[in-house]
Amino acid sequence: MTWPGIIERYRAHLPVTRKTPVVTLLEGNTPLLHSPALSERAGRGIAVYLKCEGLNPTGSFKDRGMTLAISKAVEAGSVAVLCASTGNTSASASAYAARAGLRSIVLIPSGAIALGKLSQALIHNASVAAVDANFDACLAIARSMAQQHRVTLVNSVNPHRIEGQKTCAFEICDVLGRAPDLHLTPVGNAGNITAQWKGYTEYFRLRKISRLPVMLGFQAQGAAPLVLGRIIKQPHTVATAIRIGNPASWQGAVTAAAQSHGGIRAVTDREILHAYRLLAREDGVFAEPASAASVAGLLKLAGQGFFKRVKRPAGRPLTIVCILTGHGLKDPERAVKSVRAPALLAPSISAICKAVGLR
Repeated sequence: MTWPGIIERYRAHLPVTRKTPVVTLLEGNTPLLHSPALSERAGRGIAVYLKCEGLNPTGSFKDRGMTLAISKAVEAGSVAVLCASTGNTSASASAYAARAGLRSIVLIPSGAIALGKLSQALIHNASVAAVDANFDACLAIARSMAQQHRVTLVNSVNPHRIEGQKTCAFEICDVLGRAPDLHLTPVGNAGNITAQWKGYTEYFRLRKISRLPVMLGFQAQGAAPLVLGRIIKQPHTVATAIRIGNPASWQGAVTAAAQSHGGIRAVTDREILHAYRLLAREDGVFAEPASAASVAGLLKLAGQGFFKRVKRPAGRPLTIVCILTGHGLKDPERAVKSVRAPALLAPSISAICKAVGLR
């Protein structure tokens, strides 16, 4: 059966009718990949899976919410959509707007967006304004613009975004046949953890799963307002996708952590980049730095003996899912900076063999 996209696959769980024009790039159905390397690092009797959201059409989880947000915008008669973005939202919004025949307007924090993401918005013909301010200020401006003009705001404050993004949890449960024991995810604007918890609780209510996972979110240490319990005016981290000091879905994230008996924690940039390289070298998975926050959190918890204290299910391994939110090609500059550049060699077999370690 051909995958129809998340709206048609999960139509019964989404706020759509037969009159809703479905705008889709066949998002969703992303791999849930078992990681032997991370399972071993996490500890005996633990199975770690990677939900590779970077394999959505525009390279990030944002497509799940955007297909629904843009479809509802068309249904409402909008002629343009608007977002503030550190990158992935702009890429997704502009692609789905192009698919729908709508104009897209993007506000980006000047100097705080990876080239891979900016190039996507530009090639999809978005009207991009680089603003001399951080993401939180850009979002405030975008919200005011949406109130003053006939445009639809498609940031995660749009409830249709959350509705679409909850399908990630549905897919995880559909593949595993149950909910994972622990669900680890990066946290920036906090729409993702909010939506994923919503998905799990809906499946639980419908008795499609018999138990709920513990939700653990991870912010970069320099951009960890949920960990500190206060707004950060100048957030900083190499993980640009989660460089947010005042998350729009703050309360949703806090609720998800509290209700699941989980929490929101911080990881350093050094820990994020270590996990980023580890994923590429040991699992063959190229994720953007922000994605690696979940794996950095996994490794940090393993080092602290956290998983040894978690009650184990009878008859099967403790199951952990790490969400990888975006593809590594979103930020190619970071990848190049993270490795040693190749030296220029003479066209000599002996010199080349010596350089690459062949004897």
